[in-house]
Amino acid sequence: MNFRDRIKTICCKKGMTQKDLAEKLKITDISFNKSLRGDYPQLQTLERIATALNVPVTDLFEQPSTDMVNCPYCGNKIKVSKE
Repeated sequence: MNFRDRIKTICCKKGMTQKDLAEKLKITDISFNKSLRGDYPQLQTLERIATALNVPVTDLFEQPSTDMVNCPYCGNKIKVSKE
């Protein structure tokens, strides 16, 4: 599952649509969808999305059963801890 699908899943779990999320971000749903196309959005955008969804940024990415994730920019494994 990629981060776009994770955002959609998190929205569904919170009972909101992606359009609702775009409104929380104070952008149009068209702008929101454009920001999710192609490669990963900028870190600031990911942080704004996570804040609007009230989740840590790491929740926007599929996490394996371990505490390691792939960096969306360089592909290196990074350790993630939830406090």
